[in-house]
Amino acid sequence: MAPIEDGPAQDRRGGAPTPTAGPCPEGGVRLLEDAGDAAMGLRVAGLRLVNCGAEAYVLQGHPELRLLDGQERPVEVSVGQGSNGIASSTGLDAAPQPVTLAPGEAASVALLWRNLVTEAGAPPVEGWVVDLVPKPGAPRLRLRLSAPVDLGHAGKLGVGPWTAVAR
Repeated sequence: MAPIEDGPAQDRRGGAPTPTAGPCPEGGVRLLEDAGDAAMGLRVAGLRLVNCGAEAYVLQGHPELRLLDGQERPVEVSVGQGSNGIASSTGLDAAPQPVTLAPGEAASVALLWRNLVTEAGAPPVEGWVVDLVPKPGAPRLRLRLSAPVDLGHAGKLGVGPWTAVAR
């Protein structure tokens, strides 16, 4: 498993992420935090996968993803492809298309959840680390986030398909 990389030094309200320095991780791709949005309890955050290797990198579908808390323990959350029933008209339910990344190119994936607190006195659930497999057989990547996936007690996370990032 690849070591945890710290996220970029900007929050989700900003623009493009700042690449993390250092050698390209095993597998030839680097995972970065991307821009996001939050409104009335509905949250959207982006992750960006950059091909830092020397060969083309082909993605299809959705990544395998799980959340970990600040101590890197698994967070109890139902992770589903697309909007996972959280909201409609988000674009996350679009049919996945193959994405081929030449060296230096990037793809993004959106995460969707609601911050819904339903149990007074119960601590809210937060994911601080994303643990992700970009495609079957690829090495697992971990990324510590600059802001948490603040689920509250909602218990559901939607993951969109990979999409190419325009240059």
